[in-house]
Amino acid sequence: MTKLKYLCTLLFLLIITVKPSSRVAAQTLEKKIDSLILKDFNDKDGPGGVFMVAHHGKISYQKAFGKANLELGVNLTPENVFQLGSITKQFTAIAILMLEEQGKLNINDPVSKYLPDYPAGSKITLHHLLTHTSGIKDFTKMKSLSEIAQKEMSPKMMVDFFKNEPIDFAPGEKFEYNNAGYVLLGYIIELVAGETYEDFIKKHIFDKVGMKQSYYASDRKIIHNRAYGYHKKETGYVNKTIISFSVPFSSGSLMSTLGDLLKWQKALNEHLLLGVEETDKAFSTYKLNNGETFTYGYGWHLKEINGIPTREHGGSVFGFKTMAVYIPSEDLYVVGMSNCDCNSPTKVTGDIAALALKMLGTHK
Repeated sequence: MTKLKYLCTLLFLLIITVKPSSRVAAQTLEKKIDSLILKDFNDKDGPGGVFMVAHHGKISYQKAFGKANLELGVNLTPENVFQLGSITKQFTAIAILMLEEQGKLNINDPVSKYLPDYPAGSKITLHHLLTHTSGIKDFTKMKSLSEIAQKEMSPKMMVDFFKNEPIDFAPGEKFEYNNAGYVLLGYIIELVAGETYEDFIKKHIFDKVGMKQSYYASDRKIIHNRAYGYHKKETGYVNKTIISFSVPFSSGSLMSTLGDLLKWQKALNEHLLLGVEETDKAFSTYKLNNGETFTYGYGWHLKEINGIPTREHGGSVFGFKTMAVYIPSEDLYVVGMSNCDCNSPTKVTGDIAALALKMLGTHK
């Protein structure tokens, strides 16, 4: 009897102490991701960031570090709303493709079809704007930008601000990242759709996908769970510089959450917004005039991690930096967002994606 009791006790201890391998793997992944993030996002009393790893549409890791509001001492949570910066360009590109699928425009149309007085508009196509190969002057590099940064600008006023600047190169000659091209695309969306860019994105994307915590940015509207943005100076953290969101407009003025961005990625995968043919255009590589291939589709950089193709984009706007990496072959989505432009999540998000690819993917 004593021996039987001993065996039963031993079996019981084994049952309660040996964890399923999946749980152990999950804890190992969590610890390793934590260690990657805490190298940079280690100020518990300062602004921080939120990070997510989703595999096959399900969240494998989601955590927040630091404060959402320094003055109130409120901690960040994964549900906080962040300004996306240039991740906005994904939404603008998909909106253009949605209008093409509806037969309302063609990506090979010249800009002059919609803006007859645009200089060199007969040579610049929507494709050039989408792929950053138009050669038009990027307004963020213009010295006079400070004169309008805090003004309420209509899309036409924004286009008029940079349209008469000399072009930097002939359309299709080279790839050079360009915010002005995406502002121009936003204006064309308004002209073609007959509604504001803000309304179009909300009605045809956010509402359709169920992205209830995503917005066209505003400093005046009450936005629940808003993360406040910061800069870091020698004296410490300060509130972000005010900018009129009508200036970055369709190149960088959307806000969202980790959860909503996962809904966005699922909607793209499931062709909720676009058919296969149009979706593929966003994720194809294209060639310059000289036949050289460059690694940007429509709203996404097309790169690799350890030889595995990825779709990536980052964002930066006063007080915020963001990064998102999607690995199609593994349906692996990694997002990092920071509420201080002193802390870029770009490298750590890429490192997390490489780690998750190694631990969760089939390419082990």
